[in-house]
Amino acid sequence: MAIQNRYEFMYYLSCTNANPNGDPDMGNMPRIDPETMKGYITDVATKRRIRNYVQLAHGEEPGMNLIIQQSTNINRHIAEAKRAAGMEGAKDKNSVYAGRKKACELFYDVRTFGAVMSTGPNAGQVRGPVQITFGTSLDPIQPIDLSITRMATAENIKDGTVEDYQKAEQETPEDKLRTMGRKQVIPFGLYEIRGFISANLAAETGFDDNDLNILFEAILNMYEHDRSASKGEMEVVSPLILFKHVGTDTDAAQRVRQAKLGCAPAHKLFELVHVQKKPEVKYPRSYRDYLASIRLDNVPRGVEVGFKEDAFSPVVWNELPADESWFTRG
Repeated sequence: MAIQNRYEFMYYLSCTNANPNGDPDMGNMPRIDPETMKGYITDVATKRRIRNYVQLAHGEEPGMNLIIQQSTNINRHIAEAKRAAGMEGAKDKNSVYAGRKKACELFYDVRTFGAVMSTGPNAGQVRGPVQITFGTSLDPIQPIDLSITRMATAENIKDGTVEDYQKAEQETPEDKLRTMGRKQVIPFGLYEIRGFISANLAAETGFDDNDLNILFEAILNMYEHDRSASKGEMEVVSPLILFKHVGTDTDAAQRVRQAKLGCAPAHKLFELVHVQKKPEVKYPRSYRDYLASIRLDNVPRGVEVGFKEDAFSPVVWNELPADESWFTRG
């Protein structure tokens, strides 16, 4: 059964001496707001890492394939869905609907984020129940463009043998056997990322409680399996903060309707969380240079607040986690 509650969520991501999300149109420099100099992490970058984790941790499970994978043709996956639905080659409306339904069953990212599947074998479009905002740094960031030296070259010799390469090395001056490169990083940034989960759209894709738990697991663990020279120190440093709409009405049917539609505007719920730089800190270099609190006493009726501290721990509802290592009661 698809989830029956609307959710919002948010978390905080720290980036230290790394490139959180390079812009290919700007020489891979970290993305920034040119007016405020605050950093950005696109929703696409976040979804990519969620997909990577799901493929790594759950890829062998039924229904956990991905329609968007590295170096693949999306249309092949659409064709696979239409074949599995018994509609391969068909182009009528019924085949489009059947292909869309089967794609939701087969592909986790279609059930979760939606997809445009009209690019080849037509399976229509799916609006996903999970939407994620651009991550935004709490303070301005300072992108740095660093020169680096590699003590080797990669000159190509057409049809060259081992002896050809050895001869070329011996004939080349030592200072010519080096290359220069560049690396783009920021010293530190603390990013806030927000997300929305629609129970109404989940009913269309079949996004269920198991999918929801895998999403939460992926968010908290995705950077632990995405280490590289440019992203060596990126971590989700806060608990995953959840807002679950449960309804208020005494009538059960009406309460279910309220839980799906929601009991408070999302922006009002996000405003319950306050994270700001400590007064004595001029240049933050850690998430502990910030103070974080949440106003649990101001939570609207019909909404529960939960904290999930790590990928495999249960959600703590309506109370701060036992380990109040960062968040405090506002």
